Amino acid sequence: MIIDHIGIVVPSIDDGIQQWQEIFGYHRVSEVIENSRQKVRVVFLKKTDSILIKLVEPSVADSPVSSFARRGGGLHHLCFRCNDLDAAIPLLRSNGAKFIVPPQPGEAFNGEDIAFFLTRNNLSIELIDTMEKQGIDSMDTQGSVPKGLF
Repeated sequence: MIIDHIGIVVPSIDDGIQQWQEIFGYHRVSEVIENSRQKVRVVFLKKTDSILIKLVEPSVADSPVSSFARRGGGLHHLCFRCNDLDAAIPLLRSNGAKFIVPPQPGEAFNGEDIAFFLTRNNLSIELIDTMEKQGIDSMDTQGSVPKGLF
């Protein structure tokens, strides 16, 4: 598994984009994507020679990240990309990770399945097995997972 992106909850996606551009030099590489299942809006940001950042804003009052955003937001999850979601899930579960959200299509990933876990050390993990990102050329993200690895 390799880290695909870092998910950051923000109270305002527009303010978040501006902050990441002005302070850290990242630029937006996707449109704002509505994720109806997770009740959030997301956008991907990139900087040369760095990892993707996904800003996450609650889209409705009962979004799972609403209370976090009201407190100012912050680090929400690390997303790991693997070669095979079905093979990686049992590995995570056998190591004590618990489902937060079982596999389901992710709008930000062109409908490819995503899953969320909470590890034994309280780290929120998103797991994907695709390089697909809505509105981003897959060549504009980072490298692939070496073959043979989960």
